[in-house]
Amino acid sequence: MKKSKYMFLAAAGIVLLAAGGFFITYKTSISPLTSTSTTITINIAENTAPNSVLKQLEEQKVIKSSFFSKILMKQKNLSNIKAGIYILDSSWDSETILKYINNASNAESDEVMLTIPEGLWSKDIAKRIAEISNVSEQECLTLWNDEAFLKEMIQKYEFLDESILNDAYHVKLEGYLYPNSYYIYRDTTAYDVTVRLLDGFDTVYQSLKDEMKESEYSIHQIVTFASVIQFESGNPDDMPIISSVFHNRFKSGMKMESSVTVCYALYDKFDNFMDCETNSAIESPYNTYLHTGLPVGPVNNPSIDAMKAVLHPADTDYYYFISDVYGSQKLIPAKTYEEHLKNIKEYLK
Repeated sequence: MKKSKYMFLAAAGIVLLAAGGFFITYKTSISPLTSTSTTITINIAENTAPNSVLKQLEEQKVIKSSFFSKILMKQKNLSNIKAGIYILDSSWDSETILKYINNASNAESDEVMLTIPEGLWSKDIAKRIAEISNVSEQECLTLWNDEAFLKEMIQKYEFLDESILNDAYHVKLEGYLYPNSYYIYRDTTAYDVTVRLLDGFDTVYQSLKDEMKESEYSIHQIVTFASVIQFESGNPDDMPIISSVFHNRFKSGMKMESSVTVCYALYDKFDNFMDCETNSAIESPYNTYLHTGLPVGPVNNPSIDAMKAVLHPADTDYYYFISDVYGSQKLIPAKTYEEHLKNIKEYLK
């Protein structure tokens, strides 16, 4: 019994010594790199993962250990690192440095680039704005659904009309936050950023205005149609063919039946494209398997190429298409349903 007791005490002592050693190592590793004040300029790129930032800080001799600083970052909830250029000091400890780069106002530049990829959802654009500025994601989304603000924008921009005031929309400005790269101020407002993006859309609209006026579709319908095409394929070469498929379906009295509209109907419950393929019965005004014509509104923010595809569809006899998602990513159209099923069997298995 005594031997077992001594073994237990010995094991406990080893654990305590190990824990103590780890704690000492941890405290040492998050302490200042040097006692001498040395300034170091670092550039944190937009959307850089926090772990990558820590590696960058270690490599540039700003912190001692990215590993132990990561533990500190999680303990102190300091992972909301902002993009920008920062002047740091090697005499600061890891906590001071992390707090400093979690505050966008500490960045040297007053402006930062906001990059919006084509086809991004508005809620994801709001996240990007929040990552690089003092404007929160919720501020953006609240403004983009604010009726008084929207009515003001309708008066300001000729491409907007009462169509955007539909209460069925997830985000009422969806479709009009034009994808591009913009310089915005870090210290800004949701209003100013939104006007910047709408100005971007206006530039595109002015270049297409005459063609849009000649279309059978309204501007809002063109944007809605374009958002579906954009969602189906980001390849500009595919877009006129996809457009032709949907035009052909409409002319023959068929439903649009686009699975990407199911994705948007699912919204927060959408994880991958298979969710869209297996939920075609979901009740939603966006679901084009249930409802005829276009979805109730835009399902993302489309590019000028997608809008041009609506206005100038390819001349084809296609009524179906798939993408070779497991291989070449190539668009594979079909004229008949039998041919379409054959393509599914061959390419999607």
